[in-house]
Amino acid sequence: MPRHYILMADVIRSSDKNAHDLMRDFKQISARTNIRFQNEIFSPLTITLGDEFQSVVRSLKAGIDIIFTFEESIVQEKKGFRLRYILHFGQIDTPLIREAAYGMLGPGLLEARNELAALKDSKNRFFFSLANKPLSEKLNLGFRLYQMIVDGWRTEDYPLIGEFLKNQDYKAVAASMEKDRSLVWRRGKSLKISEYFIAKELIYKEICNDA
Repeated sequence: MPRHYILMADVIRSSDKNAHDLMRDFKQISARTNIRFQNEIFSPLTITLGDEFQSVVRSLKAGIDIIFTFEESIVQEKKGFRLRYILHFGQIDTPLIREAAYGMLGPGLLEARNELAALKDSKNRFFFSLANKPLSEKLNLGFRLYQMIVDGWRTEDYPLIGEFLKNQDYKAVAASMEKDRSLVWRRGKSLKISEYFIAKELIYKEICNDA
């Protein structure tokens, strides 16, 4: 039976959030991500249990692109929640459903859901389980480094970080926010903006080298 890249995620400590606001924001970001990556998705990001989504994507790179996009959307839209993610390459026995990631069966889906449940007992927010085990290990390490950077960001820093995500040049960020250049440079250093982009680059290089 065919194997596919299964992407699942859930909101961390969702019970601590305002349920109405969380669902609105979660749905909006999921919908925009589906539109942006519609050509890279077999079954779209589908909210299944209120605070979780599952999907089937066409490639490893598409899955990682979606993870980064979701993460950066949360920052750029100044949302106060985080997700944990699983990207699992596994078997799906039934035909893929193009309209929504419901009603499909196969051991890969069960394995992915079990991995997502197990991740809740870990400090890590990202887990990759691929056919290529060395690549899985490298991506898990790369995303641990990535998480060490982004989990140090506070929601009150999101407006500044969002500008850096659009333009890494601190002078351009300072101009767009009408702030002192030296202040913006120092804040960029303390927020590890350069390290953030290096971590992303390292992750993508691993895909190119080993996928």
